[in-house]
Amino acid sequence: MATVTFDHVWKRYGDVVAVSDLNLDIRDEEFLVLVGPSGCGKTTSLRMIAGLEEVTEGTLRIGDRVVNDLAPKDRDVAMVFQSYALYPHMSVRDNLSFGLKLRKVPKPEIERRVQEAAKILDLGNLLDRKPKQLSGGQRQRVALGRAIVREPAVFLMDEPLSNLDAKLRAQTRAQILRLHQRLATTFVYVTHDQIEAMTMGSRIAVMSAGLLQQVGSPQELYDHPVNKFVAGFIGSPAMNFIDMTATRRDGSVSLSNPTFTFAVPDRLRDAVLAMSGDKVTVGIRPEHLELGDAKPGDATLRATADVVEYLGDEEQIHLTAGEQEIIALISSSARVRPGDVLDLRVSMDRLHLFDDANGLSLASRQLAAA
Repeated sequence: MATVTFDHVWKRYGDVVAVSDLNLDIRDEEFLVLVGPSGCGKTTSLRMIAGLEEVTEGTLRIGDRVVNDLAPKDRDVAMVFQSYALYPHMSVRDNLSFGLKLRKVPKPEIERRVQEAAKILDLGNLLDRKPKQLSGGQRQRVALGRAIVREPAVFLMDEPLSNLDAKLRAQTRAQILRLHQRLATTFVYVTHDQIEAMTMGSRIAVMSAGLLQQVGSPQELYDHPVNKFVAGFIGSPAMNFIDMTATRRDGSVSLSNPTFTFAVPDRLRDAVLAMSGDKVTVGIRPEHLELGDAKPGDATLRATADVVEYLGDEEQIHLTAGEQEIIALISSSARVRPGDVLDLRVSMDRLHLFDDANGLSLASRQLAAA
């Protein structure tokens, strides 16, 4: 078992900075997910742990060892690749055992580990098949098994589910989580899919343009995003953003644009008053918009439904209010139709406010100031 620590780690390719001053402590036995859009530096960070990319600057530790100059084979890690990377001419059994044979592990020990991995992943009846005789999900399980037999201190997974269909992704997500619980080992998992991140990670590290944006539990990132990027990336459908102007008068403050006017929640009044500018972005999650009579203090929005996407027990409604496009996620029992004019309400406790100048959450800024 091991921790993984990035201490002011940089990765440069000439003049291009792929990872910028990364500071991150991955705890022993936790399931940490690195998430972000393509090109954000998450896979590069994973490959630095594996030793497949060199650290340009800073210190990388696995446990108590500095591994900057340590060969991949000496790092006690195992990596599962997006492409499975199975040997096509070998059986499942030989794919599982090949790495152990190279390390000259005794045959009885190899057989024990192969059988144990096959039992964990339900591969017992597939051991004599070749990869071409397997489905995508079965190939992914073999790739996982090849990592398991290593019995590493750290499992590294680089978008292992991206080649699977939606149903199989959901099944394999649950299988990987059971595997983590059973092995009680440190997992570092890379994905661009925020749903995978939210459902799998005990903690999530969000990256953008080589910079670490925020680290926390899924609930922390959902409820308390530190900036507009994290707020828009975490959550599905994505958060609605509405550009507004703050009007300050006699210690009170309100937010308005040509379509909407909101009172500022008391919990954020001081943060808005302390802003140097007057441009504020209001964030509202689609699932927090509700139909029905507004309660005292609720924010209200009147909008026209353009497109209604039926999802079973819910409907995803695309609406227009003036020039503002928003999305609401409401119960399908409302029977909304295109062209309907809806009065939507949201509790002021659900509003997120961001400084338009730098994208930072005003709630996070106020908390830091306190």
